[in-house]
Amino acid sequence: MTENQKLPELRGLLNGSIREWNMKRLKKTGVFILLTPIVFIIFFIIAFILYEIFGMCINHLAARRQTHALQVNLESSIPDIEFINIYWQTGNTSGTGNHVDCLSSITFSTQMPESEIKSRLSECYQFDEWSCYISETDTGDYLFYLNTSAPFADNIEGH
Repeated sequence: MTENQKLPELRGLLNGSIREWNMKRLKKTGVFILLTPIVFIIFFIIAFILYEIFGMCINHLAARRQTHALQVNLESSIPDIEFINIYWQTGNTSGTGNHVDCLSSITFSTQMPESEIKSRLSECYQFDEWSCYISETDTGDYLFYLNTSAPFADNIEGH
């Protein structure tokens, strides 16, 4: 076989491998284009879930801190205080609307009258008889109720 006869064979081989390479590249590009929206959708779903979990953790932390601050304020304002029950909750406490609340509820006993307790704590809390109040229970103890909006108020916990 002469060199002139080998040249068309080599050109054919070269053209075939270029076509094959172009087809592989075209397939990879097509698969990439088809998978890109799916990957973005999965990414946004995962990001949304992580955001909601992060919000839930921050809301629970805020409710715990609120309850701890309430407990510290009660201890510093009332010398003879005795705690009976300390409770906190995060979620939609009223059952209306889509929102998250931080609820703190502390039952305590003291010899101090209710008006004096409110007077001492009025620097820290604004009593409105709805979201922040003190009431005397049937047993003669007091219940301090505090309900505030959570930092992530539109979190999934409120639905």
